[in-house]
Amino acid sequence: MTTLRTMTDEMLVQSYAQGNNAAFDVLLNRHKDNVYSYIYFIVRNTELAEDIFQETFVKAILTIKQGRYTENGKFRAWISRIAHNLIIDNYRQEKNEQMISNDEFEVDLFNNQKFSDGTIEDELVKDQIMADVKKLIEYLPDNQKEVLILRYYQDLSFKEIADITGVSINTALGRMRYAILNMRRMAEEKNMILTMD
Repeated sequence: MTTLRTMTDEMLVQSYAQGNNAAFDVLLNRHKDNVYSYIYFIVRNTELAEDIFQETFVKAILTIKQGRYTENGKFRAWISRIAHNLIIDNYRQEKNEQMISNDEFEVDLFNNQKFSDGTIEDELVKDQIMADVKKLIEYLPDNQKEVLILRYYQDLSFKEIADITGVSINTALGRMRYAILNMRRMAEEKNMILTMD
């Protein structure tokens, strides 16, 4: 007998649709970290990220329970696309209400132990490079920023990115290419050195 933990996402969706609530718990635990970190990286507000995260999985539950889940073999891309659409809806609503940006929550997303080897000077240089990269990402157009985040921070394939954002793989690749070119151009214009040498 197959245990829930060894089931594929699709088997878990089917099991949940047939009334096994524990199957959805396994799906949630399997994907919650990726989905939450994707949402948080874009909205940069813990409370808002938690709201969108919960709404994402509520929407998934309703869709599965209503028998409308048709993304065979693509649960991760599907759940990420739901989160993506809810983020866009939130920004549209925020724009319409002319609310203030959530940028007052400054978080060092690059404060990661893997950058802590080497001398203090190396550490300072790395910190500065990462801060500069973070600043450059903020200046990118939203569609380029999103592809870059999904690729480098969520480690998704271009196929998954295309599914989530609703564009072709070539468009996703093009956006990534332009994001990198734009970041290089901005770094040169601002005399930023983004290498350790």
